[in-house]
Amino acid sequence: MRIGVVCPYALDVPGGVQLHVRDQARELRRLGHEVGVLAPGGERGPAASRDDDEPGEPGLELAGRVVAVPFNGSVARLSFGPVTAARVRRWLAGGRWDLVHVHEPASPSLGLLALLAAEVPVVATFHSALERSRAMRAAQPLLRPGFERISARVAVSEDARRTVVEHLGGDAVVVPNGVRVDDFAGAAPDPRWLGARAGRPPVLGFLGRLDEPRKGLAVLAAALPRLRAAHPGVRVLVAGSGDGGALRRLPAEDAAALELLGPVSEEGKRSLLASVDAYVAPQTGGESFGIVLVEAMAAGAPVVASALPAFRRVLGQGELGTLFAVGDADALAAAVAGVLDDPAATAARRAAAAAAVRRYDWAVVADELVAVYETVLRGSRAEARAPVPPTRRGGWR
Repeated sequence: MRIGVVCPYALDVPGGVQLHVRDQARELRRLGHEVGVLAPGGERGPAASRDDDEPGEPGLELAGRVVAVPFNGSVARLSFGPVTAARVRRWLAGGRWDLVHVHEPASPSLGLLALLAAEVPVVATFHSALERSRAMRAAQPLLRPGFERISARVAVSEDARRTVVEHLGGDAVVVPNGVRVDDFAGAAPDPRWLGARAGRPPVLGFLGRLDEPRKGLAVLAAALPRLRAAHPGVRVLVAGSGDGGALRRLPAEDAAALELLGPVSEEGKRSLLASVDAYVAPQTGGESFGIVLVEAMAAGAPVVASALPAFRRVLGQGELGTLFAVGDADALAAAVAGVLDDPAATAARRAAAAAAVRRYDWAVVADELVAVYETVLRGSRAEARAPVPPTRRGGWR
């Protein structure tokens, strides 16, 4: 198959959707399909993103100037407008795709533009989980003409599926985010980041944007006094972009327990997760899946996470990791203590997690996506062969 994949967010900023698109394209190519990726970025149009301009990203095309837009507690770097729309149409025409797979088609970016312009079947993946969204409800009349052109809807989790059902109508098949499990399972620990295994005080890990409140770094920071009292010398590795301004207000002894690493590469992330004695996910909301939990489990890190619905599902309601009350710093500290002080129970959860994450391996997820594609194309071919009913002659579409 020739598959065009559309990412709504700029690929030069780390994010779950961006990583999903990169890995999806890579895995589909491994299966023998021809794949192109369209993403925001560049000022010179599609010709600006040939393979030699984007090393390691074959088939990537850039579709226009990036605009930062607040969305779902974060800042999304999107691309839209008439110039971008023209580039999208040119990419669709030149790609000769059998089908197009758009991600987050409700966002005002490339996915929606591609959905409106595509003349081949469209598969759409929804990543976000929104409890209530006035904007989404208000936008329904505008989105409906485009959404009626979707041949198959995919949601990365039950929470994302619920958003589709409640806000957009219809239903979606759940195909989860994928992880390159073997890459994480085979990651080498970094000696600088080892704790208890090296006979040192324990080391905890956190990944996320420092200036995004919903990532929960403030909750983890508030737990530091109890963590330090229970485990003197404990270190917390904090990886992610942002200035971490709120952390500068911490008492000196708490601040000294934090090691701000800044943004890390994918290899650095895998090494960090393979090194720490526990990975802490204190997010307070806005999570539809929890891909970092799967990555941590694949790397062998015991997981301590807030009890968001999406996190509870990924962690098997606590069988694969330890859950604590959302936003409760004392509960976080107690959960970490339980992981560090009960190695037998922690080892049992780690073993169960290592087996469970295989369900999210890209080899499995890609096969599920291909099954969706094949179903869509079979339906499209059958529709094309069907005789046009007399009542619709001249009025089809």
